[in-house]
Amino acid sequence: MPAERKLIIVEDDEKFAATLKKSFERRGYQVVHVHGLDEALVALMTFTPRYAVVDLKLAGESGLACVQALIGRDPEMLIVVLTGFASIATAVEAIKLGACHYLAKPSNTDDIEAAFDKREGDAGAAIGERATSIKNLEWERIHQTLVETDFNISETARRLGMHRRTLARKLEKRRIT
Repeated sequence: MPAERKLIIVEDDEKFAATLKKSFERRGYQVVHVHGLDEALVALMTFTPRYAVVDLKLAGESGLACVQALIGRDPEMLIVVLTGFASIATAVEAIKLGACHYLAKPSNTDDIEAAFDKREGDAGAAIGERATSIKNLEWERIHQTLVETDFNISETARRLGMHRRTLARKLEKRRIT
């Protein structure tokens, strides 16, 4: 099978990864699913994917480190970062590290395939008229600090001057837009 139809999925949610894997396989991709960075590096010894889908928040580690390692192995790899914890800070970091796109969950196979094709920016993208709310600013600051601390909840809470449980409650809430 040609390299351009090979995909690695780095996702710790077993059910979501299985669904995504099946969907891409139906589209003719050869897919390998791994749970984290270490497994990805082992898989890359025998598997050379053209594409990667990486979850931002993996169990015990950051997907950003995975993006960095994958790009370090193959600078031409097209990587889409998926997250249920979308923020401007993590989106910027993912793109700076080499991801071609960043999508908030839930995203489906169509969204991800379209993202692989969007390697260039869109100067015609719509600019929202609404000002950012205080809740969104707080959300962005929390996630920026999470990135800075490599997703260490205790250190993030300390830097933000809040109790760890308070931060945990805020992270459990859905983003308000």
